[in-house]
Amino acid sequence: MRLADKKVLSLVHHEFEDLELWYPILRLREEGAQVDLAGEKAGETYKGKYGVPAESDSSFDEIDPSDYDALLVPGGWAPDKLRRFSKVIEIVQHMETHKKPIGQICHAGWVLISAKMLQGKKVTSTPGIKDDMENAGAVWLDEAVVVDGHLVSSRRPPDLPPYVKAFADVLAGEYNEQ
Repeated sequence: MRLADKKVLSLVHHEFEDLELWYPILRLREEGAQVDLAGEKAGETYKGKYGVPAESDSSFDEIDPSDYDALLVPGGWAPDKLRRFSKVIEIVQHMETHKKPIGQICHAGWVLISAKMLQGKKVTSTPGIKDDMENAGAVWLDEAVVVDGHLVSSRRPPDLPPYVKAFADVLAGEYNEQ
């Protein structure tokens, strides 16, 4: 399993997009990665937009981002809540500074905007936040998945297969520009 030595952090809060949280977690676990969920509170059950639950392993405040190889930020309405936590912003900025893979899909771009890390980056997102991404200095592309170095972004649930494949490839150090 090519990701057996990798540790990934996924952020969670209420009203995450169910598939955008769970599909990447399950696929990365299938490849051997350890994926932990961090929420506002440890051991809390968060509900997705369609009611699928996710229990956090730890709180944001308990996280040391240097313990992780990569970060996943799901979409849905959760990103609007996630970006309000200074510790979440610190985690994202740590990953950016250390060029660790960051995966973001749909509305997750809001968290990266708040972390002030998109200037000059090529990204995609749900078209609904295209203006927000561009106003933050990003170059927005309407593609299923966009990889800019360690940043892997995607639009919405139908794009999950190529998004998670690209993210896993980046994490494994095997990504080849297509």
